[in-house]
Amino acid sequence: MEWLTKHYPFNRVQTVNILGEMGPLVAMFLVNGIWGIAAGTWALIGTTIIALIATLAILGRPPIMPFIAGAVSITFGVLTLITGDPKWVQIKVTLFNTLVAALLWWGLKTDRNFFRFVFGGTFHYTNEGWNKLTVNLAWFFLATAACNEAVRLGFEHTEFWALNRLFTGVDVWILFKLFIVMPLTGIYMWWQVRLLQRYRIPVENKTVNK
Repeated sequence: MEWLTKHYPFNRVQTVNILGEMGPLVAMFLVNGIWGIAAGTWALIGTTIIALIATLAILGRPPIMPFIAGAVSITFGVLTLITGDPKWVQIKVTLFNTLVAALLWWGLKTDRNFFRFVFGGTFHYTNEGWNKLTVNLAWFFLATAACNEAVRLGFEHTEFWALNRLFTGVDVWILFKLFIVMPLTGIYMWWQVRLLQRYRIPVENKTVNK
């Protein structure tokens, strides 16, 4: 337990905050990649309900990102189910990431920093720190949107046999999300958390930068 306390950087409230915001997205990402959009949508709905209950009970507010992502995912998931074309689910990633990047930039321009609003009650950093995080993640979302389109279009007509099954361009896209995008996202987020430590405000002084 002492080892965990020493090496795990978040307390109970911070952990619930992170899981409440990101848990449903990760669940949707994994299940959608393995079992398809229908199962992924149900995973998103179920974990969002759990996150909503947990964050309301402990933090007193609902998770924001899962509801935004959920609305977009369900809309494009329904389009995929209706048309039978996985293109809609693939394009959803591009549009959603681009939209998030645009909203982050808009928040900076209007002094309505999204991350400070969502996480400011749990994590205490200077305005400069929140702004740097927002800029870095805006560029990251744009980069992942561009990579998503590159893989979607670049492997659109791909077909090859491996492991006794036929892989298509959609399979390549799913593998790209699971084994490249997700690990890189985790590493990038860990790096951002490490960078933010230099902007951390002691709890007793947090009102200085409100």
